[in-house]
Amino acid sequence: MKLYEPVTLAMPLAKEIGEFIRREGKLPSGDELREMLKGLGLEEGCLDRGLALYRSRFVIALAFPREETVVVDAISSSGELSDALEVIAYHDRKLGAFVVEILPTNDLEYEGNVGIEPIIVDEKTLELESNPALGHFEEDEEGLFLVIERETYERWKEEGDINTCPICGGELAWKGERAYCQDCGYGVRVVK
Repeated sequence: MKLYEPVTLAMPLAKEIGEFIRREGKLPSGDELREMLKGLGLEEGCLDRGLALYRSRFVIALAFPREETVVVDAISSSGELSDALEVIAYHDRKLGAFVVEILPTNDLEYEGNVGIEPIIVDEKTLELESNPALGHFEEDEEGLFLVIERETYERWKEEGDINTCPICGGELAWKGERAYCQDCGYGVRVVK
């Protein structure tokens, strides 16, 4: 998996947090979040009360795990904040659901449009109530692709518009099992 930009960390992390919630019926603890971030290829840089710093060559992550909320800020290692994203997971008692969202940390400076639908998991049944197109990123000779599973694609196709880029909200052009976005430059690839 390639972590070149904050979005390449935010999407697989949100997916992993959503899968954890569906398995365990709760938000991940600080230690569980720590293992997720390390599993995504980040090195642990600093641990302090209520804060952890992780890094890779191109991305820095600041994690703030709490009992009611998990917040991870993904920032470019260059320090550029215009593409920084925040992954937020919380238990919404009014909705009766767990919610995982990816938001720009600075709405005024964010260069793109976060087209990512939030993950909504029913607190009682632990069933997915939304249709986010989440996956991980891989690079090949044709570019950098968001790789999604067939099941995710089918759910997305049934409930959403598969011609809208899940990363930026731009328009996708499909060619077989791959799609290309003219706006953000990322591709989407479906795997079995």
